[in-house]
Amino acid sequence: MDVAAQGAGGVLTIDLGALARNYRLLTQKVRDADKEGRSPVCAAAVKADAYGLDALRVAPVLEQEGCRHFFVAHVAEGLALRPAIKESDSSIFVLHGPPPGTASVFVEAGLVPVLNSMEQIAEWRGLARAAGCPLDAALQVDSGMARFGLTATEAEQLAADPSLLEGVRAVLVMSHLACADTPDVPTNRNQLETFRRLSALLPEAPRSLAASSGIFLGPDWHFNLVRPGAALYGINPIPAEPNPMSAVIRLQARVIQTRTVPKGQAVGYGGYFVAPRESRIALLGIGYGDGFLRCVSNRGTAILPSHPEKPLPIIGRVSMDSLAIDVTDLGQAAPQAGDLVDLIGPHNSLDDIAAVAGTIGYEFLTDLGHRYHRVYLPS
Repeated sequence: MDVAAQGAGGVLTIDLGALARNYRLLTQKVRDADKEGRSPVCAAAVKADAYGLDALRVAPVLEQEGCRHFFVAHVAEGLALRPAIKESDSSIFVLHGPPPGTASVFVEAGLVPVLNSMEQIAEWRGLARAAGCPLDAALQVDSGMARFGLTATEAEQLAADPSLLEGVRAVLVMSHLACADTPDVPTNRNQLETFRRLSALLPEAPRSLAASSGIFLGPDWHFNLVRPGAALYGINPIPAEPNPMSAVIRLQARVIQTRTVPKGQAVGYGGYFVAPRESRIALLGIGYGDGFLRCVSNRGTAILPSHPEKPLPIIGRVSMDSLAIDVTDLGQAAPQAGDLVDLIGPHNSLDDIAAVAGTIGYEFLTDLGHRYHRVYLPS
């Protein structure tokens, strides 16, 4: 018996083939939209351990598909990813740039910082001066999100005094969209125009503005490089329309126990659910300790794969290590101890369960923990 598989409360299946298909779809989309000869390339955001799916497994698949630009948030993530990146022309960009005193670590590990402030630029400039040679970096401008990046005043300051960038070899100029998943808002066009204006003040280098949803705004937003993250992992980049991406994950929970409860019986903490009839319930071996959010309590459904036509309500509060579902309507077909039911799968998508939880697929995906037995389907 495979104790690791049978002994876990749930199984998280990651389809690396679907990941590869998603990368190819996005790559083809920006190529097909290119009308200006930019030949935009498709990078990949693998921050937060590839959104919780293991960057050391995900990045090599993407690199095999031709990806040569990887984005992480923190220097520690870049250091962890470095051994998995094999191609000599591949780059790892660190979105938060170098924390004070860490710039030399970037050079030693071959990481490219995204410089977001004059202070980061000054430290990188000083390191280049000490090294006696220019050092690669990306420059980020704030095009309207007021999060990371150089302000308009700072970009104008750099344009007026090129010595401030002495030794900084810009290999990318980038920004980030605030509302790309709501395509009709004027913010997207405003940020596009601001990015064009501010990036023109900086050294000539490839430009990048669009991440997952930005790709679907159209070719004006593509520039030279796009940086999808969520879409690679199957999250819908255009929430108002059918999801064009392939599902990458399937989350199944194991039935620990089934029991019959009488009408009027409270189930779980706080008596949050009271059986309206005599009911058959199944206790599943995952909970919020596994990242299955507590706010799904008394909301959402599970699916028995053999009977997808009968969604099974999640009842009562999600506990740390378990949750309950009502299987009464399945009758004799109800699952038994050891069986698996889908919490995320072909009939209940990641975006669906996230909406039930009142959040987004990004949060739900990155919250999924490490207690599941993980199965990686090959690419």
